[in-house]
Amino acid sequence: MSDLTSDLTLDLTPEPEIDAVVFDVLGTLVDEPAGIRAGIRELDPSLGHPRVEQLLSLWQQHIDREQRRILDGVRPYHPSDVLDLEAARLVADAVGVDDPTAVATLALSGRRLPPWPDTLAGLARLAERFPLIGLSNASRTALLRLNAHAGLRWHQALSAEDARTYKPDPAVYQLAVTVSGRPPERLLMVAAHAWDLRGAQGLGLRTAYVARPVGDPPTASDEFDLHADDLVTLTDQLTQLTQPTQLDHA
Repeated sequence: MSDLTSDLTLDLTPEPEIDAVVFDVLGTLVDEPAGIRAGIRELDPSLGHPRVEQLLSLWQQHIDREQRRILDGVRPYHPSDVLDLEAARLVADAVGVDDPTAVATLALSGRRLPPWPDTLAGLARLAERFPLIGLSNASRTALLRLNAHAGLRWHQALSAEDARTYKPDPAVYQLAVTVSGRPPERLLMVAAHAWDLRGAQGLGLRTAYVARPVGDPPTASDEFDLHADDLVTLTDQLTQLTQPTQLDHA
């Protein structure tokens, strides 16, 4: 830990202070697969674990594929609610359920996501020092509901729906830059997904990787400002290495 802290000090000291911390939500602060698994089990309680995992993979593959098609301009933009409903229909069809109410309930499982054990304590500590911005691919409505369900604490929650695209499109990260009113290099993007952090780096944000079981780990070529095993550790690192500033200062 001492060697890591030393390296981080060298990385951060020459740079401007951090004015706000921007968080990915899905996977980083809440366990998205756990919520969807619960919805699949509710749809058909007789399903065993292997089958539930297959259906979860079917859901995830659909979301990833359709978001990529939207990013590539192959498909017009649709908010996450539409993609979740499509995924729920695929899963329901796969198990032979055709009840529209059951399908709609399954589609909403993406809003009932449990926070990771360290999430709430980490956010509470960080909120005492920095403005916190949530930045999610979830729609405005989904983001409101999942924030409420998980008890997430924000000063501002931003949805990719406002940019009518999905991360890692630069337009989504620009939402946080615009709202903060600060240069991108004074914002720290926190995520469990290396692809998300690379997208933020492309716009000039500084980056912090937090390891999660469902995340996308960095590769050998990735260079992020901070690495932490959990959110509490990241909070400790920021407390030691930075001094908070106010967003409205000159």
